[in-house]
Amino acid sequence: MFSKGIAIVAITKRGVETALRIKEALTKQDLPSIVFAPEKYSQTGVIPLDKKLDEFVKATYNKVDAIVAVMATGIIIRAVAPCLENKLVDPAVVGVDASGRFAISLLSGHYGGANELTRLIADGIGATPVITTASDVIGKQSVDELARTLHFKIENPESLVAVNSAIVNDEKLVIVKIGDAKIPKTAVLGFDVKQADTAEEAAEIVNRYDAGAVITRETLPRNKFAKPVTFLQPLTVAVGLGARKEVDENVIVDAVKAALAKANVPLERVDRLATVSIKKDSQSMINAAEKLGLKLEFLDVDVLREFRHGDLSPDSEIVKRNIGVGGVCERAALIAAGKNTRLILKKTKLNGVTVAVAEGE
Repeated sequence: MFSKGIAIVAITKRGVETALRIKEALTKQDLPSIVFAPEKYSQTGVIPLDKKLDEFVKATYNKVDAIVAVMATGIIIRAVAPCLENKLVDPAVVGVDASGRFAISLLSGHYGGANELTRLIADGIGATPVITTASDVIGKQSVDELARTLHFKIENPESLVAVNSAIVNDEKLVIVKIGDAKIPKTAVLGFDVKQADTAEEAAEIVNRYDAGAVITRETLPRNKFAKPVTFLQPLTVAVGLGARKEVDENVIVDAVKAALAKANVPLERVDRLATVSIKKDSQSMINAAEKLGLKLEFLDVDVLREFRHGDLSPDSEIVKRNIGVGGVCERAALIAAGKNTRLILKKTKLNGVTVAVAEGE
């Protein structure tokens, strides 16, 4: 989450002080952020704004995962309004008053993560979080929040209004899984969870409820569903792994679990575990994969070396000298995740183990 970074923008002297406190709080959560402010308020750790606020927002909007605006809400709303597309692509936007008393989730609360970011900022600077999305107000989980936390792609976003309306109105809801889609039971709140083998069976189940969601990798005939339904396609989640020769299998297991927790990915949602082919005789890696319940894929050094992606960290010269490629775990994760991939956790080191997490279609 927030792998593309968070832009924190302030426009007053006091706002800059609050923005730096926010950056400190996010850094403690290992979330990358940059503070921007007018040049006259610039100081160490602040990038001078070289354009008007609306121009800055327009230039930044699609390049970051979130914008934190330390200013009056009316100002940021006017700046953001011309950029709005839809909740599935808009970045999270959080407003914070210059004194840091309130953190307000303004845009993309569920799917974009603004609600979560608002809570993190509020906890970090001692502010009051203000979250007004209907499902949160009544303590329920919306479909778009479910999709974000479990790494599903929403195939028919036009369904969200009707399905989420059923949620906030205490109607009877169901999630139907088709095929081998895995979800942790504790992650689904307010829905009955059912299994179906076919589209027809899934439709029969949903039609007995007021609304629902169907998790499937297939394209289903929508005319069979008489009730509001959201179709969720599981994204492919892959973990890339690197480890020193002498590392114990339990250390590898702990490192993978710690990385997944950091990326907010349930272990049940991981599809693949991958590393470099020179590790194919590593019993500790093989045993760790077994304990995690995952099949370990081995990728050739040449495949890793030739792979290019904008999310990759700079090469490590030491790793390059030792195995012929400047990094393993990020490349392995991105390749194993399939098409249209992105890193949701860059290379993380723990006790001689490196882990990265990617998702793709």
